[in-house]
Amino acid sequence: MLPGIPPSIYLASVSPRRHELLNQIDVPHEVLLVPTPPGEDEPQHPGEAAHVYVQRTSMDKAVRANHFIEQQRLAQKPVLTADTCVILEGEVLGKPVDDADTARILGLLSGKTHEVHTAIVVAWQGQYFTDVSITRVSMKTLEPQEIKAYCASQEGNGKAGAYGIQGLASVFIEHIAGSYSGVMGLPLFETCRLLRHAYSASA
Repeated sequence: MLPGIPPSIYLASVSPRRHELLNQIDVPHEVLLVPTPPGEDEPQHPGEAAHVYVQRTSMDKAVRANHFIEQQRLAQKPVLTADTCVILEGEVLGKPVDDADTARILGLLSGKTHEVHTAIVVAWQGQYFTDVSITRVSMKTLEPQEIKAYCASQEGNGKAGAYGIQGLASVFIEHIAGSYSGVMGLPLFETCRLLRHAYSASA
């Protein structure tokens, strides 16, 4: 186990990638399945800037997780939440609703550089500690048959920006500047640093 981090945490996320990334750096954790509120999945408020949106949604998840722990009378330990947002020219490109939407989003990203923001929150002993990873990702110009094949793979389903950098879409990426794991959904450097900070601040 890494020095300075909590002996165990809750990961309040259903993302298998975040679970795998924590395992990769040997952070002991328990996946916490927190009920989501009814209605649209993480809606963006009218006039809300993209970078503000991703930080708010991650914080909202942390607050809901804390309430859930209290309601269920679960063991007290730090809670980690995260939200990832793909931003192109100031606009949030969310998760596709179907293959046609995947094709539309990939068409927008094709031949351009976009940003991937992943906001993380560690909630512990009544305090909320936050950080944000921002990575610039340049995607090559995609041919129509490449987009069609990628849609058929279903890999982009449920992923912000309609692609997974760790999978088939890796061949579309010309360059990244920032955190590769952040694009996957959990920036490991920032996460480890934030866990250590939260744990030491409450010691």
